[in-house]
Amino acid sequence: MKKMIIRGTGRYLPERIVTNADMTQWMDTSDEWIEQRTGIKERRWIPEEGNVGASDLGLEASKIALARAGWTPEDLDLIIFATLSPDINFPGSGCLLQSKLGLKSTPALDIRQQCTGFLYGMQIADAYIKSGYANRILFVGSEVHSTGIEKATRGRDVTVIFGDGAGAVCLEGVETDENVGVLAASLHAQGDYAESLMLEAPASRLNPRLTHEMIEDGRVWPKMDGRNIFKLAITRLPEITQTVLGKAGLTIGDIDMVLPHQANLRINQSFQKSLGIGDDKIYNNIQKYGNTTAASIPIALDEVIEKKLIPEKNATVLFAGLGAGVTWGAMIYRFL
Repeated sequence: MKKMIIRGTGRYLPERIVTNADMTQWMDTSDEWIEQRTGIKERRWIPEEGNVGASDLGLEASKIALARAGWTPEDLDLIIFATLSPDINFPGSGCLLQSKLGLKSTPALDIRQQCTGFLYGMQIADAYIKSGYANRILFVGSEVHSTGIEKATRGRDVTVIFGDGAGAVCLEGVETDENVGVLAASLHAQGDYAESLMLEAPASRLNPRLTHEMIEDGRVWPKMDGRNIFKLAITRLPEITQTVLGKAGLTIGDIDMVLPHQANLRINQSFQKSLGIGDDKIYNNIQKYGNTTAASIPIALDEVIEKKLIPEKNATVLFAGLGAGVTWGAMIYRFL
């Protein structure tokens, strides 16, 4: 039976470090205020002069993942690019990355699942591989948030959270009877909560799409109902985890590492407590990177592998996340 196997991972974080203390130059805040509410100490942002897009960060992460897989770009059958911060409105960043990899006709698919982009992307890749439509797939989650957030007290609740970064994963189909690859997955969405975390303008439903009034009113900056998102996350993440554990016929004790989306350390600590697991069974890096949305789980996965925090063979990991949409989901993956 054909199974989807991770062959290589890579990550890229911009060199520019922005600390909580740095935030005080733009807004009324403090290191204590930010860390108490989010757990974040610092984040990475692209250079102040800009000219770096999601595809640029994705390219650097992809080069590392491809090298570790022993692949060249020409080996790819498909690119899946997850981002909410594309280089330009259209075409998608996947096409821009494809060109930067030197490819001429390899298909590229952009997906817009925000914080659950990795989960949706992995499920799509698994379906492509098992159906025979592709055998070697590059998944990339990449975000440049720093150029799209309001650096002022009005935008403080959102701005202090987000960072820039990219994670990439090389995925391949192999014939094996071993119980490896995606053991179980469950994905959900509920658009009733769309306005809990959204960027309203510019938008096609507005005519004109953008006005000076919209800019002055702050409708061009992301808005978040943090309390509502927090409540949804601490309720639905434990629920979806039990769902996928049941599908896989496993218990939490069978999981070597839990890799949650890095939205808020307080959410992940609540999630950890609900699972009844120790600090050695869950990985968090939001303290140094902030929320990198579609990039957060693949970045964490790459670090966990690099640090040898999971067994080299048959490691079983749980991915879970909730974000804008709202969308949420979980997946259990076992390495070959």
